[in-house]
Amino acid sequence: MRPLRIGVIGSGAAAPAETGLAHAVGAAVARAGAIVVCGGMGGVMRAAAEGASSEGGTVVGILPGGDPGAAADGVTIPIPTGLGEARNVVVARASEAVVAIAGEWGTLSEAAFCRKFGVPVIGLACSLPADVVDETAEDAAEAAARALELAEARREHVRVASGVRRGR
Repeated sequence: MRPLRIGVIGSGAAAPAETGLAHAVGAAVARAGAIVVCGGMGGVMRAAAEGASSEGGTVVGILPGGDPGAAADGVTIPIPTGLGEARNVVVARASEAVVAIAGEWGTLSEAAFCRKFGVPVIGLACSLPADVVDETAEDAAEAAARALELAEARREHVRVASGVRRGR
């Protein structure tokens, strides 16, 4: 079975408390054997990538530009898109659940795409509107655990709805 893909979205210029949360979420996701998906740049994205890589995890960074070398430290697989902020739709599609930390307009757009695609959004110290977030978490461990649970449930739902058997 392929590993779950958990997105971590949030501010590109985040405060130390927010980057600490992102680092902890990335580490927890990696310890669970899941892949971290992020925008691959600074702030929350960098912290989540560094947290996951500190635990030996895999991080897919969906970059706005065309240079894979622009990826943040900790990004294992940089995907240069050349799409600018339109890459937010790719982050949402590539994730099976998302943890939103802090956030501004870009984070709101990613979360909105998640809602459109049925990807669960867990808010952690974020300022997103309540109707954009499926659940809120009190700490990084809870956010990662709920994202993993919801991603597994979503995967099973998609599998059953599409009639695909396990292992295919």
